[in-house]
Amino acid sequence: MKRFKKILYVNESNADQASAISRAVSLAENNQADLTVADVIPPPVAGARVELPPDVPAYTELQAAIVDDHWKALEFIVESYKQRLTIRLDLMVGKRFLEVIRAVLRNDYDLVIKPAENPTWARRLFGSDDMHLLRKCPCPVWLVKTSGESNYNAILAAVDFDPLNPVGSMRELNREILELASSQALSDFASLHLVHAWEPLLETTMLSRGCSSSECMADYVEKELALHRNGLYMLSEELRQWIGDDAYNYLSPSLHLPKGLAEMVIPPFAVELRASLVVMGTIARTGISGLIIGNTAEAILDQLSCSVLAIKPPGFKTPVKLEA
Repeated sequence: MKRFKKILYVNESNADQASAISRAVSLAENNQADLTVADVIPPPVAGARVELPPDVPAYTELQAAIVDDHWKALEFIVESYKQRLTIRLDLMVGKRFLEVIRAVLRNDYDLVIKPAENPTWARRLFGSDDMHLLRKCPCPVWLVKTSGESNYNAILAAVDFDPLNPVGSMRELNREILELASSQALSDFASLHLVHAWEPLLETTMLSRGCSSSECMADYVEKELALHRNGLYMLSEELRQWIGDDAYNYLSPSLHLPKGLAEMVIPPFAVELRASLVVMGTIARTGISGLIIGNTAEAILDQLSCSVLAIKPPGFKTPVKLEA
């Protein structure tokens, strides 16, 4: 089962971070991983000429004070955990999501964990920096709903595959999704739900053209469902091999096949299950009908109100570059 070695926790000063930092520390302990707690300070305005009142310290002193305040905030976050493990602190300057991704590239972090921004201007849970990380960070990104419980009750693992080749297509991505979801379910004593959204692709076309009887249509839909059901079952048996019989039998994961577009059925299904965490891929290969890719993944994320652990497929290359 995948284990993390280097975890980067990103400070979110406008959020209640108690549950998020506690989870990061526990993950580091359970994985015997290195943990870094970091923050990003916006860059000073180059060449800015601001007329300061006489009693205000010089600009350089103000910058030093800002750095000192941020550093003290980081020390405060980790203070109660110092006896449990060694935590490294890091303070970066620049655009928030860019510097986080560059830190991942420089230091080979294999997980970024961060409280969700929870912007107040909309009903969305994730803010702009969150979405940039979900799109572009090369390692898994765990966005923690700050008002969430300390332990998860139900974990939804969203998987996808080609029903004609369920084990071969996307196998590595599905394996990472399922291993991480099952690992967290075991850790939190949570229920595990494997969810695969499916569609009978020719149903609408056949209906619109009136070229099939209702009996024939029902037979076609049932055969399509059987293909997807078999694929999900095969994937669950793969999970049994990956984590072992004892862990699999203890979890006894539930298999779900909601019918419809992934962005239409997965978010309400997460609500129905009262899922505390959704584990999903954010980008997948093109060329296979029904995969969660690009805009579909973002449409799902926009509607979720729980924590998310988002994973990129093998071979993903971030568009962010290290500065020369």
